[in-house]
This record gives sequence, structure tokens and C-alpha cells, in this order.
Amino acid sequence: MVDRSFPERQPLPKDLMVFHDVARTLTSSLDLDSILGAIMQQMEQFFEPESWSLLIVDEEQKNLYYAVAAGKSAGHRDLRVAMGDGIAGWVAQHGEPVIASEPGNDARFAGYADAPPDSSVRSAICIPLRWRDRTLGVIELLNYRVSSLTGETMAFLQVLCDYAAIAIQNVRAVERIQELTITDDLTGLFNSRHLFSVTEIELERSRRFNLPFSLIFIDLDHFKRVNDVHGHLAGSRLLAEIAKTIKQNVRGIDSAFRYGGDEFIVLLPQTGKDAALEVTQRLLHSLRDTRYLSSEGIELRIMASFGISSYPEDGSSTQAIIGAADEMMYLVKNSSRGNIAVAQRGFIKA
Repeated sequence: MVDRSFPERQPLPKDLMVFHDVARTLTSSLDLDSILGAIMQQMEQFFEPESWSLLIVDEEQKNLYYAVAAGKSAGHRDLRVAMGDGIAGWVAQHGEPVIASEPGNDARFAGYADAPPDSSVRSAICIPLRWRDRTLGVIELLNYRVSSLTGETMAFLQVLCDYAAIAIQNVRAVERIQELTITDDLTGLFNSRHLFSVTEIELERSRRFNLPFSLIFIDLDHFKRVNDVHGHLAGSRLLAEIAKTIKQNVRGIDSAFRYGGDEFIVLLPQTGKDAALEVTQRLLHSLRDTRYLSSEGIELRIMASFGISSYPEDGSSTQAIIGAADEMMYLVKNSSRGNIAVAQRGFIKA
């Protein structure tokens, strides 16, 4: 008779248990902070550093920021490290690890971001987090227990660094997919699908806290003529340039959307009609004063028709508020063009 029972499960060695725990966290969560925190916690247990941190490369700003900082590095969380600055910046720039038990006068250890407050760097491990040929971040352990540094622990550290790189890349990939689902490819503004979800959220928040918000509906005047005279490629580039004008004239908390074709909407949280009108007048004048497609020698002047509506006076639903702004825009479109109309107020002199 064959014994088909499973053998009694044996406890995993400590290092395998660590990998098991980290891998489980990695595959069960897209919360980057929790994943990186779990990884750094394991490094702390193995190397017992005075200061340990994980910095992520900000490719847009060409520097690094602290995603995790603990021990004597905890106060660094709000700092940024320039590429090439100190040990972390050097490792990020060169993509090579640095391991030093006696840094001495090594210039790479002079960066302000490396030395914990009231402490000198006596030993350091700094490993790049690599994904293919790119450095995504850096793990830095300062004043670690030197006796813990063996071939086995370094192999362990490298595996954890690989886990961290995978976590960062996974989260970025998901963020990119999410961004593509809510962003208009041509202009870089949010798309109309995202408009309705964002407006619903703002509507609920405004109801709860008794706050106003406003919408600006924008329709470009005579845009079809641009396509007919200069071609559709020029028309597409024009829409992208106008999107930049819109983004430059609204606040960080405002959201701009391409509603469709040559129509745009701006959502202004915590903004009543008078303040929304000021923003709209600024947009109108900025559009009027800008010369578009200058790089192609065309020098286009563009006008637009604007409609404004606000919560709560112009509607209690997303559809009603957007509809009120749309109605005002068409009021302008069907008369003077290049002007502004406000729900329940009518035309406003631009």
C-alpha cells in the first residue's frame, strides 16, 4: 500500500522564511510603501545599521527622494538628493554598488544626505535597484554591523534589492496603465470618462462640507477651418498647444479635461461663480494673446466660447451642472463667439 499522505511540513530556514514573507507581500499588494517597508525591515534585522533608507529616482526632476528612512535617517524624509551627490547620488548616477567598512576621506561620503545627524559614516553599504538597464532607486545602510557582512548576507541583500526593484517597476506599470485609461493621448489632459468620475467625487465632497465648485466649458471657435486650411496634423498639434495654455492658467487643485473634439472642461473645486469668472477671463485673454503653431511658421490666433456653471445653484447632479455650462457655451457660440456666458447671469463682457 502506497502512503499518499504529505510529509510533515518542516520549518523554513530563517533566510528562506524572509524571502517567503517578502515575496508574499510583493505579490499580494500594490502598496509600494508597505512592500518597501517590509524589505527594509528585513535588512535592519540582518545588518543592524544605525541608519537605513531607500531612495527612489525621480527621473523628471533628476534627483532622488526618500521612500523609506529609519533610524538616524528618519529626519531626511523631506529632503531631495541630487544625482551624483553623496554616496546615494553617486550610486544612482553610476549604477554601481558601494561597500565600505572604512570610508576614510572618500569624497563620495561627503553628501549631506548620507550622514545621520550627530554621526560620522564609519561603514556603508549602498546598492542600486536596477531594472534592465535603468537605476530605479538606491538602498543605503550606514554604520552597519561589519561582522554581518559575509558572502551569504550580500547575496541575501542583492535578492532583496531585486525584490525592491520589481516592486517599484510593478507599481509604476500599474500607474501607467491607470493613467492611460483616464488620459487623452493627444493633449495629455484627462479624458471625458474621467471627467464624470472626478465630478461625482467633487459633488459628494461639496455636499458633505457645504462647499461650491464650478465648471468651465470651452469650445474653440472655427476650429474646423484650421483643419481645412492647414490639415489635420496641424489641428492636432494646435489642440496639444491649447491644452498647455489651459494647464498654465489653472491651479494645481483644478482638473482639465478634453471633453471631445475641440471641447474642453475645467473643474474648479471650492470655487464659486465670481472666482470661476476670473479664471475664465484669464483663459480667454491668454488664448487670444498666444500665437499658436509658431514653430511651423503659421502664427495662428485662436478664440473660444466659454460657459460657466456652479454647484449648488445650477444643479444637484453631475449631468445638470455640465449641462448648464454646455448651454451657456452654446449661447455664446450661437451669437458673438469669443465671449463668456454664466449660468443664470447670461453674457459677461470679456
